[in-house]
Amino acid sequence: MTQITLVLPFALPPTELAPDLVRALQAPALAALISRASCTALPFDDNLRALPHEAWLAHRLGLSADGRPAYAAAAMRGFGLDPAADSWFIINPAHIDIARSHLSVGDMRQLQLDDSHAHALFDTARPLFDEIGKMLLYGDAHTWFMRAGDWSALQTASPDAAAGQNLTDWLPTGPLAADFRKLQNEVQMLWFEHPANVEREGRGLAAINSFWPWALADAGAAVAHAPALTSAAVPAWLSATASGPAQPNAAGGDAADSVLVRGDLSAAAIGADWSGWIGHMHRLEETLFAPTLAALMQGHKAKVKLVLGHRHAHREFTTTKWSQRAFWRRPTLNRLLP
Repeated sequence: MTQITLVLPFALPPTELAPDLVRALQAPALAALISRASCTALPFDDNLRALPHEAWLAHRLGLSADGRPAYAAAAMRGFGLDPAADSWFIINPAHIDIARSHLSVGDMRQLQLDDSHAHALFDTARPLFDEIGKMLLYGDAHTWFMRAGDWSALQTASPDAAAGQNLTDWLPTGPLAADFRKLQNEVQMLWFEHPANVEREGRGLAAINSFWPWALADAGAAVAHAPALTSAAVPAWLSATASGPAQPNAAGGDAADSVLVRGDLSAAAIGADWSGWIGHMHRLEETLFAPTLAALMQGHKAKVKLVLGHRHAHREFTTTKWSQRAFWRRPTLNRLLP
């Protein structure tokens, strides 16, 4: 049996806006896929300090530790780096906004950080990490890695879960959190008025004034029977974790069990750009949902699962060609509602 699971972060609209957003959607293929399907509300623990799809995917790929996403070692290998026998964090260069009443971290997709600036900031900061035994390795402009050492007990949050939130609730915690904050402050001072940041601000871009650790993992391998993973429009750490090239839709591919993650909706949802969210949903209708429904009806896929979520919850819809023949079930998008 060939089956594909489509994972779409933020495809469920937020509770307070769901009725209006669903009314604005024109997505008949998506309506058919979710109406003529079994639906399961998936469990999710807010204490994981991650988004539902991040925790679900980590579990599905065998990349979780105590339920928490543990992507670092797999992402390192995707960048051609060897985690050896150590534990590592993913490190994302970040911009922290200072508001009147609180601090917040911005959506890292919006940073437009190029390799020249990223390398300059990385090279400036690396000696501070080396001094305390926290080796820093470069993956790409947005994705670095830090050896955890005795910081393995730090409790961290994913950058997408923290984006736009009050940082008081999202900064790393644990016995050595004060040591982490000391390093963070020292790096911030080095990067203040760094030539790379001066040039960025001159171009109207946000300064890179901090870094974000998360996804702690050791060098242990993923489970032997993990599905083939492909992705599109996702952060670089996830692209590096994927086992196959990016693909735009679900119609192709011969793997018996595959997962496709599409991150098209994330930036709009995190930024509360709901007009943009609707536009992306309509493009997904054309490029993903309609081809998936056609592949199912033509027998190219025996089963399709959709894992749709928002910040606090997610649901799984499972459908087959035979399920789609249930003509008495009128296609509707109401299953996107709370």
